[in-house]
Amino acid sequence: MSVSSSEPVVTSRVLERSALATVKDLVSLTKPRLSGLVLFTTAGGMWLSKAPLTFWQWVVALVGTAGTVGAANAFNCYLERDSDRFMARTAVRPLPQARMEPVVALVFAVALAAVSLPVLFVGVNALTGALGLLALASYVLVYTPMKSRTHWAMVVGAVPGALPPLMGWTAATGRIEEPGLVLFAILFVWQLPHFIAIALFRKAEYRAAGLTSLPLEKGDDVARAHAVGYLALMLPVSALPFAVGVAGWPYLAAALALGLWWGWVGVDGWRNKRDARWARKLFATSLLYLTGLFAALAIG
Repeated sequence: MSVSSSEPVVTSRVLERSALATVKDLVSLTKPRLSGLVLFTTAGGMWLSKAPLTFWQWVVALVGTAGTVGAANAFNCYLERDSDRFMARTAVRPLPQARMEPVVALVFAVALAAVSLPVLFVGVNALTGALGLLALASYVLVYTPMKSRTHWAMVVGAVPGALPPLMGWTAATGRIEEPGLVLFAILFVWQLPHFIAIALFRKAEYRAAGLTSLPLEKGDDVARAHAVGYLALMLPVSALPFAVGVAGWPYLAAALALGLWWGWVGVDGWRNKRDARWARKLFATSLLYLTGLFAALAIG
């Protein structure tokens, strides 16, 4: 009797653990770290607009953006489920590990898009919804297939990656204006040396996965030189918020200091032909740079 009476409890616990694991796997499809960075830049665009937004306007805009970004990432996980097995950072995802049927991931991605895009179109405004749709479509239908064909996918992929801060601006103002375009430009250029750093220290994984990159197509020397060129471009681009009047002298000083620091790391790697360890440092510096830049923008 004691054994049979415990069976429902054991079964319930197993089902509970199974449900929790499934939820965790579904959340992992949205790439929470990347989505968090995107929301950070979206919020930066909203904050910089200085529009008198209510708490719920903030919530709706960020939830809609998070859902759209999560849908794009889930579609990406579905489409790259085979190549993900060959990369250390993606091999543990639920699809390469066969913890989830591909159709489940696809349905989840479709459901997220079906909910989040109307939230942006109706709950925020049509312009922000259109930008969200553009980001989703370009990431899934253009960038993802290009990754196995040409290193120019990096540049194409920088477009949807740069749209969230512009979406934050349009969510607050309902218009595409100079400051919003400046934020787009900053994120667009920032992503290029950031991506090159990843491609350098994960070169073997990219090759094994059948993906291409600048280091694989043109070599490490060319990739390091391109990174330095983009870092040089980052200096004038990061000064644009000051030029259009949405940030003051303290921001400009911080932007130049951060840019020179990141640039110094890049030049060191280029001149001395540094290896994967340097590429990881360049990558880590890119994250600190972006955090510092947006913090400086928020302060003014």
